Amino acid sequence: MSVDWKLYRAAVYRPTLGRLKGIEQIDPIALEDLLGVEEQKRKLVANTEAFLRGAPSRNVLLWGSRGTGKSSLIKALLNRYAPQGLRVIEFFKSDLRHLPEIVDEIRQEPWRFILFLDDLSFSEGESDYTYLKSAMEGSIESAPENLRVYATSNRRHLVAEYRRDNEGTSVAKEEIHYADAVEEKISLADRFGLWLSFYAVSEAEYLKIVDHYFRGYEVDRERLHLEAKRFAAERASRSGRTARQFFDAFQAMEILD
Repeated sequence: MSVDWKLYRAAVYRPTLGRLKGIEQIDPIALEDLLGVEEQKRKLVANTEAFLRGAPSRNVLLWGSRGTGKSSLIKALLNRYAPQGLRVIEFFKSDLRHLPEIVDEIRQEPWRFILFLDDLSFSEGESDYTYLKSAMEGSIESAPENLRVYATSNRRHLVAEYRRDNEGTSVAKEEIHYADAVEEKISLADRFGLWLSFYAVSEAEYLKIVDHYFRGYEVDRERLHLEAKRFAAERASRSGRTARQFFDAFQAMEILD
């Protein structure tokens, strides 16, 4: 049974069902809620709008520090552009071998699909990324015009790299010739035409995000910032996710009571 894309804006592949399952409750996050990633947001929005128009657009790799808004940006895109025909299909790495069947299923649909792969990375010996390569660039059959891959990862090259992989790498006439092992591992990341990097925010940017969450609240800002910095220090992380967790803790009356 296929997903009714008029009814559902997003779906996830369920291997136990052997098919896509429509998602009824979607994170309501908006692009305006994501601070400290303005340049990444601008480029991602521009690429997505081009895709929706049928203009040249690229597959996107969002990589970098944890909790910096990579996944949230993709969810926010869906909330903004679903009325213009955008749909999202979430896939997990362990299910990629089923991707060709899903690509066949949506190829003739009138909607524009983002294949969302969250926290994507591959370990040594895993080869399921070959299915992803075909979805992005095709094989004998061309890649679907109505599908783009947006993947998030903590790794720039997606596949784990080891020192031994570089054995055989050489430099000739100032040109690097990578070993076959390295070439194979970076070939997947090379298929993403747009790379967006994400880093931990500065303290000032972190507090700005905290203030955004607490807009409309009657709180002592000096104490709020002090507690927010302490909260981040305990987690060794300054990010949008940390700011949201701090806000949730406040809501639960754990802080500033």
